[in-house]
Parts: sequence; structure tokens; C-alpha cells
Amino acid sequence: MPVSRITAALIALACCAFPGAGSVSYGADRAPRACLNKAEQREAIATHQAIPLAEAIRAMRARGHHGEVVRASLCRRGDKLVYELTVLARSGKVIRAKIDAADGRPMAAHAPAPKP
Repeated sequence: MPVSRITAALIALACCAFPGAGSVSYGADRAPRACLNKAEQREAIATHQAIPLAEAIRAMRARGHHGEVVRASLCRRGDKLVYELTVLARSGKVIRAKIDAADGRPMAAHAPAPKP
């Protein structure tokens, strides 16, 4: 069953209204994180440090994670650039996927842990 754009917008709005509410800490996520602004993203893509977002989404979908991307960020994790994608799956589940921005290789995908 397709998800409406209104539902996707509400989910994105909830993520912005309550920052950190759905965040889960994993061992691999302990590297310093700083997301790039739009100008820095354009520069990283122009200098071939990162692939375009569309290629990162194709790489994620090639791994079987289909759905609507409701949020995408290009962030530094240590010395690497990583696309962090929040995907609303067709089943209604929210999936967080990390794609290596240098080559499009999927790094991780997981559903956020439910809140207690």
C-alpha cells in the first residue's frame, strides 16, 4: 500500500520537531558526526569526494530497501563522508540507511529501536 506524501511529511516533521527522539547509539556511530550544509555538499560532489544523492539512493535500492526517502543528509563520520538516509518502507516501517558517499557502498541499514 503506497504511503501518501502527507504521511511522509508528517514523519519528517516529527523527526525535526523532536531531534534525537529516534536516535539510537551503536558502536559504529561513535565517530564524530558533522553534517555538511548545501554549499559544502555541492563542493564535495563537484570535487568527486562524494557521489550525487541520486546515486546513493540507487545503491540503497539495489540492496532491496525500497520506499520513499523522507530525509537525507551528507555527514562526516571521522574522515569519511556518509549519506544518512531515512526511508519510509512500503510496509510503513522507518529504516535508517548509511551509504558510503565516496563509492555508493551500503554501510548499514537498520530500523530505529522503539521508544520505551
